[in-house]
Amino acid sequence: MKATIEHKGELYKVDLAKPIDISIALSPNGPRAWYVDQMKIEPVLSQAFIGSVVLGGSVNFNNIHFNPHGHGTHTECYGHIAEELVYLNRVMNQFFFIAELISVTPERVREETEWRKKGDSIITLKQLQSALRSNDAEAIVIRTLPNSIDKLSKNYSATNFTYIEDEALQWLSEQNILHLLVDLPSVDREHDGGLLKAHHAFWNYPDNTREHATITEFIFVDDEIADGTYLLNLQVAPFENDASPSRPVLYEVL
Repeated sequence: MKATIEHKGELYKVDLAKPIDISIALSPNGPRAWYVDQMKIEPVLSQAFIGSVVLGGSVNFNNIHFNPHGHGTHTECYGHIAEELVYLNRVMNQFFFIAELISVTPERVREETEWRKKGDSIITLKQLQSALRSNDAEAIVIRTLPNSIDKLSKNYSATNFTYIEDEALQWLSEQNILHLLVDLPSVDREHDGGLLKAHHAFWNYPDNTREHATITEFIFVDDEIADGTYLLNLQVAPFENDASPSRPVLYEVL
């Protein structure tokens, strides 16, 4: 099933029968962060009902307990940092975008600031400026190197994981990149005193908020997928929440 997409006067040909899923499934064995326990999938059990065929019930009927920010691939809107209630499913009204996939090897911080510490692993403005080639991209997908399969199951809590300079996300905002996808638990430092400077910079919140912009975290891009331009289908569940489990899917441009 092949399609031709017109975007900003350019034609992009893709094969919709060859999706490239870069999400990490919600699973008790999946990655987690922010000190949450493993997610749980458990059958409903009561004296009147058994929600498990194996245990003698007629159907499988599970409760699922998870945190959208702490478990698996998720997409969030500016409601994540806003005082007002903002729901992702209400501000996100498009789901296909031209995306640029780049690979970046994080650098080590040499000079400390109030919240940025020497030795931190960080993605810098210069790195993004060097790596981003497309002028038509609406989304950027960042794969960090080395690209270990540990990303599929790691507990990132208390690891001071890699994060992104707020100056870099301010620049992406200025380039009209509406959707940022990363294989990190967060674009901000694990402990930054609650500043969340990178989130604020990307959304321009609160002064000139980019209401339709999103950040997707906890993706995984296999090494076999080449850097370059793709069609992105960013699928999200319709939760009334600032964030939702999501399934970003890439299509190679032919």
